[in-house]
Amino acid sequence: MTEGKNPNGGDLIEDLKVEVVGMAKDGAKHPSTKPVLTGMAIGAAAGWILPVVSLPLGALAGAGFMLYKRVRP
Repeated sequence: MTEGKNPNGGDLIEDLKVEVVGMAKDGAKHPSTKPVLTGMAIGAAAGWILPVVSLPLGALAGAGFMLYKRVRP
């Protein structure tokens, strides 16, 4: 059963949890905060422009994508 597992042996959910907790504790000082907020802004802009995607959904998708790329480059 390899669902949610990184081929290198790390657990994706646990890595995401550690990253989010680190961002919550360190705030803007954390190295992942600015890229994730940038992804959120880009996703929100895409949600504002595209008629199918809403603004909050675009922001959530953008932030989620950037967070994933920070954990699994």
